[in-house]
Amino acid sequence: MIISMRPHATREEIDHVCERIAEFGYKVHSIEGEERVVIGVVGIGDVTICLESLEATPGVERAMRISAPYKFVSKEFRKGRSIIKVNGCEIGGGEFVMMAGPCSVESEKQIMETAEGVAAAGARILRGGAFKPRTSPYDFQGMELEGLKLLRKAKQRTGLGIITEIMSDRDVEMVAEYTDCMQVGARNMQNFALLKSLGGCGRPVLLKRGMSSTIKELLMSAEYIVAHGNPNVILCERGIRTFETATRNTCDIAAVPVLNELTHLPVILDPSHATGKRSLIPALSRAAVAIGADGLIVEVHPCPEKAFSDGAQSLTLADFARMMSELKPYIRLWKEARARELAAV
Repeated sequence: MIISMRPHATREEIDHVCERIAEFGYKVHSIEGEERVVIGVVGIGDVTICLESLEATPGVERAMRISAPYKFVSKEFRKGRSIIKVNGCEIGGGEFVMMAGPCSVESEKQIMETAEGVAAAGARILRGGAFKPRTSPYDFQGMELEGLKLLRKAKQRTGLGIITEIMSDRDVEMVAEYTDCMQVGARNMQNFALLKSLGGCGRPVLLKRGMSSTIKELLMSAEYIVAHGNPNVILCERGIRTFETATRNTCDIAAVPVLNELTHLPVILDPSHATGKRSLIPALSRAAVAIGADGLIVEVHPCPEKAFSDGAQSLTLADFARMMSELKPYIRLWKEARARELAAV
Protein backbone atom coordinates (compact mmCIF):
# COMPACT_ATOMS: atom_id res chain seq x y z
CA MET A 1 0.00 0.00 0.00
CA ILE A 2 0.95 3.64 -0.41
CA ILE A 3 -0.22 6.33 1.97
CA SER A 4 0.14 9.84 0.57
CA MET A 5 0.01 12.48 3.29
CA ARG A 6 -1.48 15.92 2.69
CA PRO A 7 0.99 18.70 1.84
CA HIS A 8 2.68 19.98 4.99
CA ALA A 9 1.13 17.31 7.23
CA THR A 10 2.37 17.70 10.79
CA ARG A 11 4.90 15.40 12.40
CA GLU A 12 2.22 14.32 14.88
CA GLU A 13 -0.11 13.31 12.02
CA ILE A 14 2.67 11.38 10.25
CA ASP A 15 3.69 9.57 13.44
CA HIS A 16 0.07 8.73 14.19
CA VAL A 17 -0.39 7.18 10.73
CA CYS A 18 2.77 5.11 11.23
CA GLU A 19 1.44 3.92 14.60
CA ARG A 20 -1.87 2.90 13.03
CA ILE A 21 -0.03 0.99 10.29
CA ALA A 22 2.00 -0.87 12.93
CA GLU A 23 -1.20 -1.77 14.77
CA PHE A 24 -2.36 -3.61 11.65
CA GLY A 25 0.89 -5.59 11.64
CA TYR A 26 2.51 -3.87 8.66
CA LYS A 27 5.99 -2.41 8.22
CA VAL A 28 6.56 1.23 7.28
CA HIS A 29 8.92 2.75 4.72
CA SER A 30 8.58 6.50 4.20
CA ILE A 31 9.93 9.04 1.72
CA GLU A 32 9.91 12.59 3.03
CA GLY A 33 9.93 15.41 0.48
CA GLU A 34 9.98 19.14 1.08
CA GLU A 35 6.20 19.41 0.95
CA ARG A 36 4.81 15.89 1.16
CA VAL A 37 5.47 12.55 2.87
CA VAL A 38 4.70 9.25 1.12
CA ILE A 39 4.53 6.14 3.29
CA GLY A 40 5.02 2.67 1.87
CA VAL A 41 3.31 -0.20 3.70
CA VAL A 42 4.26 -3.87 3.34
CA GLY A 43 3.26 -7.05 5.14
CA ILE A 44 0.42 -9.54 5.44
CA GLY A 45 -3.00 -8.56 6.72
CA ASP A 46 -6.48 -7.34 5.81
CA VAL A 47 -5.61 -4.68 3.23
CA THR A 48 -9.18 -3.45 2.73
CA ILE A 49 -9.81 -2.69 6.40
CA CYS A 50 -6.40 -1.05 6.77
CA LEU A 51 -6.96 1.17 3.73
CA GLU A 52 -10.39 2.26 4.92
CA SER A 53 -9.05 3.09 8.38
CA LEU A 54 -6.10 5.09 7.05
CA GLU A 55 -8.27 7.02 4.58
CA ALA A 56 -10.15 8.36 7.60
CA THR A 57 -7.01 9.27 9.57
CA PRO A 58 -6.16 12.99 9.93
CA GLY A 59 -3.44 14.18 7.58
CA VAL A 60 -3.94 11.43 4.98
CA GLU A 61 -4.69 12.57 1.45
CA ARG A 62 -4.92 9.16 -0.22
CA ALA A 63 -4.39 5.48 0.58
CA MET A 64 -4.11 2.93 -2.23
CA ARG A 65 -2.87 -0.54 -3.09
CA ILE A 66 0.34 -1.19 -5.01
CA SER A 67 -0.34 -3.78 -7.69
CA ALA A 68 3.30 -4.59 -8.49
CA PRO A 69 4.89 -7.41 -6.43
CA TYR A 70 7.91 -5.15 -5.93
CA LYS A 71 6.50 -2.40 -3.75
CA PHE A 72 9.19 0.08 -2.74
CA VAL A 73 11.06 0.10 -6.06
CA SER A 74 7.96 0.53 -8.25
CA LYS A 75 6.85 3.72 -9.96
CA GLU A 76 3.60 3.35 -8.04
CA PHE A 77 5.51 4.07 -4.84
CA ARG A 78 7.52 6.96 -6.23
CA LYS A 79 6.67 8.74 -9.48
CA GLY A 80 9.89 10.71 -9.88
CA ARG A 81 13.44 9.43 -10.19
CA SER A 82 15.55 8.39 -7.24
CA ILE A 83 18.92 10.13 -7.24
CA ILE A 84 21.69 8.02 -5.70
CA LYS A 85 24.75 9.89 -4.44
CA VAL A 86 28.13 8.19 -4.79
CA ASN A 87 31.17 10.23 -3.76
CA GLY A 88 29.65 13.47 -5.03
CA CYS A 89 28.08 11.94 -8.17
CA GLU A 90 24.31 12.04 -8.52
CA ILE A 91 23.27 8.92 -10.41
CA GLY A 92 19.72 9.21 -11.70
CA GLY A 93 19.77 13.01 -11.80
CA GLY A 94 21.13 15.40 -14.40
CA GLU A 95 24.57 13.82 -14.74
CA PHE A 96 25.53 10.90 -16.98
CA VAL A 97 27.99 9.00 -14.79
CA MET A 98 30.89 6.96 -16.14
CA MET A 99 32.36 4.14 -14.04
CA ALA A 100 35.55 2.62 -15.43
CA GLY A 101 38.47 0.44 -14.43
CA PRO A 102 39.87 -3.08 -14.62
CA CYS A 103 38.03 -6.30 -14.01
CA SER A 104 40.53 -7.16 -11.27
CA VAL A 105 42.93 -5.18 -9.13
CA GLU A 106 46.25 -6.82 -9.99
CA SER A 107 48.97 -4.53 -8.62
CA GLU A 108 49.52 -1.02 -7.31
CA LYS A 109 51.08 0.09 -10.61
CA GLN A 110 48.17 -1.28 -12.64
CA ILE A 111 45.37 0.25 -10.56
CA MET A 112 47.09 3.63 -10.16
CA GLU A 113 47.82 3.93 -13.87
CA THR A 114 44.24 2.99 -14.70
CA ALA A 115 42.74 5.35 -12.12
CA GLU A 116 44.74 8.31 -13.33
CA GLY A 117 43.94 7.53 -16.96
CA VAL A 118 40.18 7.12 -16.61
CA ALA A 119 39.95 10.17 -14.32
CA ALA A 120 41.74 12.29 -16.93
CA ALA A 121 39.26 11.06 -19.57
CA GLY A 122 36.21 12.01 -17.50
CA ALA A 123 35.26 8.98 -15.41
CA ARG A 124 33.83 9.76 -11.99
CA ILE A 125 33.98 6.32 -10.36
CA LEU A 126 36.74 3.69 -10.43
CA ARG A 127 35.67 0.07 -10.74
CA GLY A 128 37.96 -2.79 -9.79
CA GLY A 129 37.45 -6.26 -8.37
CA ALA A 130 39.18 -7.23 -5.14
CA PHE A 131 37.07 -10.40 -4.82
CA LYS A 132 36.42 -12.19 -8.10
CA PRO A 133 33.79 -14.90 -8.71
CA ARG A 134 35.35 -17.12 -11.39
CA THR A 135 33.89 -20.10 -13.20
CA SER A 136 37.08 -22.10 -12.66
CA PRO A 137 38.44 -22.56 -9.12
CA TYR A 138 41.94 -22.35 -10.61
CA ASP A 139 41.54 -18.84 -12.06
CA PHE A 140 42.69 -15.66 -10.31
CA GLN A 141 40.29 -14.96 -7.43
CA GLY A 142 41.37 -11.41 -6.59
CA MET A 143 43.73 -9.70 -4.13
CA GLU A 144 40.96 -9.44 -1.51
CA LEU A 145 41.85 -7.11 1.39
CA GLU A 146 45.07 -5.95 -0.25
CA GLY A 147 43.06 -5.09 -3.35
CA LEU A 148 40.64 -3.03 -1.28
CA LYS A 149 43.55 -1.10 0.22
CA LEU A 150 44.91 -0.35 -3.25
CA LEU A 151 41.49 0.93 -4.35
CA ARG A 152 41.44 3.27 -1.37
CA LYS A 153 44.91 4.49 -2.29
CA ALA A 154 43.75 5.15 -5.86
CA LYS A 155 40.83 7.18 -4.51
CA GLN A 156 43.14 9.25 -2.33
CA ARG A 157 45.33 10.02 -5.35
CA THR A 158 42.60 10.77 -7.92
CA GLY A 159 39.44 11.65 -5.98
CA LEU A 160 37.46 9.01 -7.88
CA GLY A 161 34.68 7.18 -6.10
CA ILE A 162 35.20 3.44 -5.67
CA ILE A 163 32.89 0.60 -6.66
CA THR A 164 33.86 -3.02 -6.06
CA GLU A 165 32.11 -6.35 -5.95
CA ILE A 166 30.80 -7.94 -2.77
CA MET A 167 30.39 -11.72 -2.88
CA SER A 168 29.43 -12.78 0.64
CA ASP A 169 27.30 -11.43 3.47
CA ARG A 170 30.26 -12.22 5.74
CA ASP A 171 32.37 -9.56 4.00
CA VAL A 172 29.86 -6.69 3.92
CA GLU A 173 31.32 -4.72 6.83
CA MET A 174 34.90 -5.06 5.58
CA VAL A 175 34.14 -4.11 1.97
CA ALA A 176 31.93 -1.18 3.06
CA GLU A 177 34.90 0.27 4.92
CA TYR A 178 36.88 0.67 1.69
CA THR A 179 34.31 1.44 -0.97
CA ASP A 180 31.72 4.07 -1.92
CA CYS A 181 29.38 1.66 -3.73
CA MET A 182 28.88 -2.08 -3.33
CA GLN A 183 28.46 -4.09 -6.53
CA VAL A 184 26.39 -7.27 -6.59
CA GLY A 185 27.45 -9.33 -9.58
CA ALA A 186 25.19 -11.32 -11.88
CA ARG A 187 25.95 -14.59 -10.09
CA ASN A 188 24.81 -13.14 -6.75
CA MET A 189 21.69 -11.30 -7.87
CA GLN A 190 19.55 -13.83 -5.97
CA ASN A 191 21.91 -14.38 -3.05
CA PHE A 192 19.18 -13.34 -0.63
CA ALA A 193 21.34 -13.51 2.50
CA LEU A 194 23.72 -11.04 0.85
CA LEU A 195 20.89 -8.79 -0.34
CA LYS A 196 19.43 -8.63 3.17
CA SER A 197 22.83 -7.73 4.63
CA LEU A 198 23.26 -4.95 2.09
CA GLY A 199 20.08 -3.41 3.45
CA GLY A 200 22.13 -2.24 6.41
CA CYS A 201 25.53 -1.68 4.78
CA GLY A 202 25.35 2.12 4.73
CA ARG A 203 26.53 2.25 1.11
CA PRO A 204 24.73 2.52 -2.25
CA VAL A 205 24.41 -0.81 -4.06
CA LEU A 206 24.84 -1.50 -7.78
CA LEU A 207 22.74 -4.57 -8.56
CA LYS A 208 23.56 -6.40 -11.79
CA ARG A 209 20.93 -8.44 -13.61
CA GLY A 210 21.52 -12.19 -13.43
CA MET A 211 22.56 -14.04 -16.56
CA SER A 212 19.21 -15.84 -16.85
CA SER A 213 17.02 -13.48 -14.82
CA THR A 214 13.89 -11.67 -15.89
CA ILE A 215 13.34 -7.97 -15.31
CA LYS A 216 10.78 -8.84 -12.65
CA GLU A 217 13.33 -11.00 -10.82
CA LEU A 218 15.86 -8.15 -10.95
CA LEU A 219 13.33 -5.78 -9.41
CA MET A 220 12.38 -8.32 -6.72
CA SER A 221 16.07 -8.59 -5.78
CA ALA A 222 16.27 -4.81 -5.55
CA GLU A 223 13.17 -4.95 -3.33
CA TYR A 224 15.07 -7.16 -0.87
CA ILE A 225 17.72 -4.48 -0.39
CA VAL A 226 15.26 -1.60 -0.11
CA ALA A 227 12.86 -3.49 2.16
CA HIS A 228 15.75 -4.20 4.55
CA GLY A 229 16.56 -0.52 4.95
CA ASN A 230 18.68 0.65 2.01
CA PRO A 231 16.86 2.75 -0.62
CA ASN A 232 20.06 3.54 -2.53
CA VAL A 233 20.02 0.91 -5.28
CA ILE A 234 21.27 1.28 -8.86
CA LEU A 235 20.22 -1.31 -11.44
CA CYS A 236 22.57 -2.61 -14.14
CA GLU A 237 21.80 -4.38 -17.40
CA ARG A 238 24.89 -6.45 -18.31
CA GLY A 239 23.58 -8.88 -20.90
CA ILE A 240 21.73 -12.15 -20.49
CA ARG A 241 22.45 -15.71 -21.60
CA THR A 242 20.79 -16.73 -24.87
CA PHE A 243 21.50 -19.13 -27.74
CA GLU A 244 23.66 -16.48 -29.47
CA THR A 245 27.44 -17.10 -29.47
CA ALA A 246 28.72 -14.08 -31.45
CA THR A 247 28.94 -12.09 -28.22
CA ARG A 248 29.71 -13.12 -24.65
CA ASN A 249 26.14 -12.32 -23.59
CA THR A 250 23.13 -10.80 -25.34
CA CYS A 251 22.59 -7.19 -24.35
CA ASP A 252 18.91 -6.60 -23.60
CA ILE A 253 19.06 -2.94 -24.58
CA ALA A 254 15.27 -2.68 -24.28
CA ALA A 255 15.62 -3.44 -20.57
CA VAL A 256 16.76 0.15 -19.97
CA PRO A 257 13.54 1.93 -21.09
CA VAL A 258 11.44 -0.91 -19.66
CA LEU A 259 13.03 -0.44 -16.24
CA ASN A 260 12.63 3.33 -16.55
CA GLU A 261 8.90 2.72 -16.95
CA LEU A 262 8.62 0.29 -14.04
CA THR A 263 10.93 1.72 -11.38
CA HIS A 264 12.20 5.00 -9.99
CA LEU A 265 15.68 3.52 -9.45
CA PRO A 266 18.57 4.59 -11.72
CA VAL A 267 19.58 2.21 -14.51
CA ILE A 268 23.06 1.89 -16.01
CA LEU A 269 24.52 -0.39 -18.71
CA ASP A 270 27.61 -2.61 -18.71
CA PRO A 271 28.68 -2.89 -22.38
CA SER A 272 31.84 -4.85 -21.49
CA HIS A 273 30.07 -7.94 -20.13
CA ALA A 274 27.17 -7.51 -22.53
CA THR A 275 29.45 -8.00 -25.54
CA GLY A 276 32.75 -9.48 -24.38
CA LYS A 277 34.47 -7.64 -27.24
CA ARG A 278 36.23 -4.31 -26.89
CA SER A 279 35.44 -3.39 -30.52
CA LEU A 280 31.70 -3.37 -29.75
CA ILE A 281 31.84 -1.31 -26.55
CA PRO A 282 31.82 2.22 -28.10
CA ALA A 283 28.75 1.49 -30.26
CA LEU A 284 26.81 -0.04 -27.39
CA SER A 285 27.84 2.85 -25.13
CA ARG A 286 26.37 5.33 -27.60
CA ALA A 287 23.18 3.28 -27.69
CA ALA A 288 23.02 3.32 -23.88
CA VAL A 289 23.15 7.11 -23.81
CA ALA A 290 20.53 7.40 -26.55
CA ILE A 291 18.10 4.99 -24.91
CA GLY A 292 18.12 6.75 -21.53
CA ALA A 293 20.59 4.94 -19.28
CA ASP A 294 21.92 6.94 -16.32
CA GLY A 295 25.51 5.87 -16.85
CA LEU A 296 27.94 3.18 -17.94
CA ILE A 297 30.31 0.79 -16.19
CA VAL A 298 33.18 -0.10 -18.53
CA GLU A 299 36.24 -2.31 -18.16
CA VAL A 300 39.53 -0.50 -18.87
CA HIS A 301 43.07 -1.86 -18.48
CA PRO A 302 46.46 -0.26 -19.26
CA CYS A 303 47.55 -3.45 -21.07
CA PRO A 304 44.57 -5.73 -21.80
CA GLU A 305 46.71 -8.51 -23.25
CA LYS A 306 48.33 -8.93 -19.84
CA ALA A 307 45.09 -8.68 -17.83
CA PHE A 308 44.49 -11.43 -15.27
CA SER A 309 40.82 -11.51 -16.33
CA ASP A 310 38.54 -10.13 -19.07
CA GLY A 311 41.33 -8.75 -21.23
CA ALA A 312 39.38 -9.30 -24.45
CA GLN A 313 36.59 -6.97 -23.31
CA SER A 314 38.80 -4.30 -21.72
CA LEU A 315 39.48 -1.01 -23.45
CA THR A 316 42.96 0.46 -23.41
CA LEU A 317 43.35 3.86 -21.75
CA ALA A 318 43.68 5.46 -25.20
CA ASP A 319 40.55 3.68 -26.46
CA PHE A 320 38.62 4.81 -23.39
CA ALA A 321 39.69 8.44 -23.81
CA ARG A 322 38.68 8.29 -27.48
CA MET A 323 35.29 6.83 -26.61
CA MET A 324 34.66 9.47 -23.97
CA SER A 325 35.40 12.18 -26.52
CA GLU A 326 33.05 10.58 -29.06
CA LEU A 327 30.28 10.33 -26.45
CA LYS A 328 30.27 14.07 -25.67
CA PRO A 329 27.64 15.15 -28.25
CA TYR A 330 25.39 12.26 -27.24
CA ILE A 331 25.72 13.11 -23.55
CA ARG A 332 24.99 16.77 -24.27
CA LEU A 333 21.66 15.80 -25.87
CA TRP A 334 21.04 13.38 -22.98
CA LYS A 335 21.51 16.20 -20.45
CA GLU A 336 19.10 18.46 -22.32
CA ALA A 337 16.44 15.73 -22.37
CA ARG A 338 16.99 14.87 -18.70
CA ALA A 339 16.77 18.54 -17.69
CA ARG A 340 13.38 18.81 -19.41
CA GLU A 341 12.21 15.64 -17.69
CA LEU A 342 13.30 16.78 -14.23
CA ALA A 343 11.75 20.20 -14.73
CA ALA A 344 8.41 18.60 -15.60
CA VAL A 345 8.24 16.53 -12.39
